[in-house]
Amino acid sequence: MSELINEADLGPPAPPASTNLSLGAACWSLFEGARNPYVILVTIYIFMPYFASVVVGDPVKGQEAVAAYGQYSGWIVMVTAPFLGAAIDKLGRRKGWLGLIVGLMVPLMALLWFSTPDHKWLSVGEVIAIATVLGVLFSYSEVLHNSLLVNAAGLGAAHKASALALALGNGFSVLALAFTAWAFALPGKVHWAGIPASPLFGLNPATFEPDRVVALLAAGIFTLGAIPLFLFTPDTPRSKISVVAAVRASAIDLWRMVLSMRDFRDGAIFLVARMFYVDGMTAILLFAGVYARGVMHWDGLTMLFYGIILSVLATFGGGVGGFLDARVGPKRSVQIEIGMSLLGIFAILGMAPDRILFFWHYDVAAHAPIWGGPFFRTLPDLVYLLIGFSNAVFITAHYASSRTLLTRLTPPERTATFFGVYALSGTATVWLGSFLVNLGTHIFHTQQGGFGMIAVLLAVGFVGLLFVRGDGRLAAK
Repeated sequence: MSELINEADLGPPAPPASTNLSLGAACWSLFEGARNPYVILVTIYIFMPYFASVVVGDPVKGQEAVAAYGQYSGWIVMVTAPFLGAAIDKLGRRKGWLGLIVGLMVPLMALLWFSTPDHKWLSVGEVIAIATVLGVLFSYSEVLHNSLLVNAAGLGAAHKASALALALGNGFSVLALAFTAWAFALPGKVHWAGIPASPLFGLNPATFEPDRVVALLAAGIFTLGAIPLFLFTPDTPRSKISVVAAVRASAIDLWRMVLSMRDFRDGAIFLVARMFYVDGMTAILLFAGVYARGVMHWDGLTMLFYGIILSVLATFGGGVGGFLDARVGPKRSVQIEIGMSLLGIFAILGMAPDRILFFWHYDVAAHAPIWGGPFFRTLPDLVYLLIGFSNAVFITAHYASSRTLLTRLTPPERTATFFGVYALSGTATVWLGSFLVNLGTHIFHTQQGGFGMIAVLLAVGFVGLLFVRGDGRLAAK
């Protein structure tokens, strides 16, 4: 994209390519680490599954409600985020805009605490509206935050800051889940050493306060983790271009960027295929918690440990992606990762508290619990956990393999342009997964009918990759 931008409007050149991770760069990474617990605690594993099953009161209608907010926020992001991403390079300073977004996100996160089963404070529609706005703001924060990377870390240390951000995001999420389990979910249910006798701060499990408190926890973590960025991460110099002029110029740049793909057939086909399968992968992650709570009837404590285990095991995904890339090439790697995710969807559809993989009936009353703990006590529970482990690993791996494949399909001098379209393709159909889940749930009146629709996106992406020539392997020297 860089060749489409008027360099005179960008101010001084980027910082020198130092390989040391500065304080500003570390604070940049900390921001992402503090933002991610919202996704894990609220969106995937705890709050939204509680909202769908308890607040809505019907797991099927609850899945529709969650899919609806994902669909609405996806539409807004699809229309606006690409222009924001292209315009931000021309606008100059980012931290003021980012501060405004954080200032809106934190109170909205905290407001979800008032989503009670009796709808005393917030109605179902109001929760959906809040979640929709948060989804849009979260995407905007990603665009603005990512745009500060090179200025914060320099070209030489950008990869270190990016890796640290991913590690902190995963680490903070696991710690937040573990703290929630120790402080709020396990007390009163187990008599293990070191576990409080009752939930901290007097939270009442009868009114699902341990499920709702994660909204406050996510807001607090985000607030504390964001402050260092605003104090120590350097901003981009002020630009003389107005917001209107920047948006207008960004629209022209985006159009030129897309047109430039015409001469690179395989790269263009890959990006179109990716639009579908990446949205399918994202949908699996977003709806895994809602589906597990509604179909497997897991409580908040079980969902907590489901999130902890999968968050830890997902770290193997990067290694799996790298291993497959080296053995079979990145194109075959992505196809394997999509295929395994398709198998994961099929396996999940065949699970229930009394059924394993469609055909194996399991009589819970006839079998003693596998262990004496408060979660994952039956064989169907453990099988479902293993399926989740497989999905977490291969979905994580596909992110790494997809980036590698793009670099193998494009000439080095065009990498920046292609990664610009790569980012654009990630938002063009961001609403489609939620739309299909909503549609399938409404048509079939089951969570299975909605979740199964995700397979359509993965299948389209898989077929699209068949038209990409070669496997992306590096030529032998």
